[in-house]
Amino acid sequence: MTKKIVFMGTPLFAVPILKSLYEKNYIIPAVYTQPPKKSQRGQKINKSPIQTAAEDWNINCRTPGTLKENKEEYEYLKQLDLDLVIVVAYGQIIPKEFLNLAKKGFINVHASLLPKWRGAAPIQRSIMNLDKETGISIMRIGEKLDTGPVCNSYRVEIKDSDNAEIISNKLSILASEKIIENVDNIFEDKLTFKEQDDSKATYASKIEKSEGEIQWNDNAESIIGKINGLYPSPGAFFIFKDERYKILKAELGTKSGEVGEVMTGDLEISCGDQKSIKVIEIQRQGKKPQNINEFVLGSQITKGSRITTVSYTHLTLPTIYSV
Repeated sequence: MTKKIVFMGTPLFAVPILKSLYEKNYIIPAVYTQPPKKSQRGQKINKSPIQTAAEDWNINCRTPGTLKENKEEYEYLKQLDLDLVIVVAYGQIIPKEFLNLAKKGFINVHASLLPKWRGAAPIQRSIMNLDKETGISIMRIGEKLDTGPVCNSYRVEIKDSDNAEIISNKLSILASEKIIENVDNIFEDKLTFKEQDDSKATYASKIEKSEGEIQWNDNAESIIGKINGLYPSPGAFFIFKDERYKILKAELGTKSGEVGEVMTGDLEISCGDQKSIKVIEIQRQGKKPQNINEFVLGSQITKGSRITTVSYTHLTLPTIYSV
């Protein structure tokens, strides 16, 4: 292939898509990704999954802190005489002046069925909203976030037991399978890009730390949606006797009682709609994840305990890449 493509992406979600392009033997003169981050204690520098992949495949990797008013990167891309730029969860807004630096423009692979769930956290928001399906949309990047015209969308069912990690993997694999066909058709001018219906748009805002705290007066399905949508990070949690407990997996239960009441010895907790959730896997603060049978052996949370909602502000939760 003589066509030149620059790839912009950061999280693991983007790696299979870059791999498909690499294995198709497109010319990839550069990959852009977010700069390496220091670990919490500052003793280790963590490269993004895309940077690691690019280095493994000997692709030039560039990690500018920002593209905004970045003349060096603008001139670098300009001199490459690019055919196409593909963006997958890069984590930066592409400045308007950059969008004319590739003959076929900038194409974004977005993890939702646009115009639904524009924004930073479409997978998490879709699951937390109890949507029955999601997908990927391939669109041309415009000046405003995720508002550009779409050429193709591909759907995926969301099962009741699916969490954000499972759906992310499914969508990443689907995108990696579809990207080559779409790129080839873009180069051959075989695709039609249709404007989105802005009246149907919803916004998937970045996940805030406070959203991880479980509100037991919510209905049971919504609580499970939160648990699944925020897995594996930052996670849905509750506080009991000043310790944080992250619920990793749960299912609908059959008991009912007072809001936040532990109804059984294996941690079935009553919710606000007179239904309950059954905890399947849980992680106590500072400990390893445990299945519920292991957890209850030494737990202070017993049948009849009452879990109440408290302030999250004293907690430090990890940040995550969103797609």
